[in-house]
Amino acid sequence: QVQLVESGGGSVQAGESLRLSCATSGYTYYTFFMGWFRQAPGKEREGVAIIYTRGGMTYYADSVKDRFTISQDNGKNTMFLQMNSLKPEDTAMYYCAAQLEYRSGLGLRPTTDFGHWGQGTQVTVSS
Repeated sequence: QVQLVESGGGSVQAGESLRLSCATSGYTYYTFFMGWFRQAPGKEREGVAIIYTRGGMTYYADSVKDRFTISQDNGKNTMFLQMNSLKPEDTAMYYCAAQLEYRSGLGLRPTTDFGHWGQGTQVTVSS
């Protein structure tokens, strides 16, 4: 099993930056892809960014492209989400997720493609 723990959330002003971390443990060597999702009150959980752990390919939602960067450390034990130029509409609970089993295709993926989730970290951006 894979355990995921997010950290780094907080309250910032619009235009500022935050860096989220997702510490992983367990069978992390076998993760196929990992991603960040967010969920604002009253809205569905949406995919923000994904990284395919073996090849390092990354994909982003249009709403965060050129502002957010997903990455992983060399040991692949921690995943990051660097968030720059934050906007009030980025306010949400942010979750990291991982998938161990192979799934075909590339690009952003729905929540149902991920088998393991963290508990979330809150990001609040005020104007």
